[in-house]
Amino acid sequence: MGDGTSETKSSNQMWGGRFAQGPDAIMEEINASIGFDKKLFAQDIRGSIAHATMLAHQGIISAEDKDKIVHGLSTILSEIESGQFEFSRQLEDIHMNVEARLATLIGPAAGRLHTARSRNDQVALDFRLWVKEELQKTEKMLTALIAAFLDRAEEHAETVMPGFTHLQTAQPVTFGHHCMAYVEMFGRDRSRVRHAIEHMDESPIGAAALAGTGFPIDRHMTAKALGFREPTRNSIDTVSDRDFALEFLAIASICATHLSRLAEEIVIWSTPQFGFVRLSDAFSTGSSIMPQKKNPDAAELVRAKTGRINGSLIALLTVMKGLPLAYSKDMQEDKEQVFDSAESLELAIAAMTGMVRDMTIRADRMKAAAGSGYSTATDLADWLVREAGLPFRDAHHVTGRAVALAEQKGCELAELSLEELQAIHADITGKVFDVLTVEASVASRTSFGGTAPSEVKKQIAWWRGRN
Repeated sequence: MGDGTSETKSSNQMWGGRFAQGPDAIMEEINASIGFDKKLFAQDIRGSIAHATMLAHQGIISAEDKDKIVHGLSTILSEIESGQFEFSRQLEDIHMNVEARLATLIGPAAGRLHTARSRNDQVALDFRLWVKEELQKTEKMLTALIAAFLDRAEEHAETVMPGFTHLQTAQPVTFGHHCMAYVEMFGRDRSRVRHAIEHMDESPIGAAALAGTGFPIDRHMTAKALGFREPTRNSIDTVSDRDFALEFLAIASICATHLSRLAEEIVIWSTPQFGFVRLSDAFSTGSSIMPQKKNPDAAELVRAKTGRINGSLIALLTVMKGLPLAYSKDMQEDKEQVFDSAESLELAIAAMTGMVRDMTIRADRMKAAAGSGYSTATDLADWLVREAGLPFRDAHHVTGRAVALAEQKGCELAELSLEELQAIHADITGKVFDVLTVEASVASRTSFGGTAPSEVKKQIAWWRGRN
């Protein structure tokens, strides 16, 4: 027991630091979102202008009030873009900040703007518009990355290099073919982006809090004005749906994984042990202590950002998994994850596009490595099946013996003599040497989607014909 003074002192000590003012300070801190949702200012104002225009068209507000609202909102947009607008934490979010400033500018008419809508459908609209615009930006960036790979693939359609499985030399391929593998990967990412835009192309505004509204609004009008295909069809789902944000994060995670795999290869290829590529100074750094070092920092940071983006996806999935319909305040935690991932993905795609266009390809090192590790062994086995009529399993066994002999002699398969090969199997002829070079190996892989330069060029032409 104690007097009021000691209780107040104890209370302040309990809250402490920035919460010294007690529960009110904590509530303000946990409730406010203006620190991050101010990023939605352009979408919020755009949505409000469309809403006010529709209200006037339907006779719900006067044309005079609509004109005042639109003028005031345009003024606020200019103030924010020029850095003159003062955001207030006490007003919680971007919606209330804009509405309060509008009231100051135009008076009572500002109060009519919120007719037939709620912050629930308002934030769903703002966020959906922002994600849609970000996806459109991502689509353009992926198109630029694909174009960079197509250029390198065309340049190196005949440049031989080792193909790997388990990071062990497997069979010779061309660097152009390897580049086209990434075209396929990032092409799928771009397709996912396009599908996501189609899925989310519905306007939430007019769903109100969760049940719709009794005012005679025209949701098709606002949908068209805001560039959506149509309005959403269920008001409860509309205000509780964040699938569009989850889908964006899922796409970002898959794309970042592809970028990370590419980054890993660049890191490996730029080592002296491989020496397949050389990064310019624009995308690498030196060591603070070792003057000979050239570190692929940009590629490493792209690789690292994948973990950050994956974490955002898991975070939002976890936020959403237990929410009953319709809106819950938990959903305020959706935006920072998406904003951060969008920024990380944009930077990673831009950095990788620059590296792909900028790096020097060391074709001599690739060719030297292409024949190592008995990479044409499969070609020998295929020749035995095709020319000598052996079952593949028998050909595999014969080829294994030839590889063992080459290992014993410390030479490549093509360096074994005809006599040595015939001692392993009598039906081998001198024609076998036509398939034991790396150039002959890659040229023979003419199946659809194979590594033969002729086939790589066909795939490049096909991709260049796509949008």
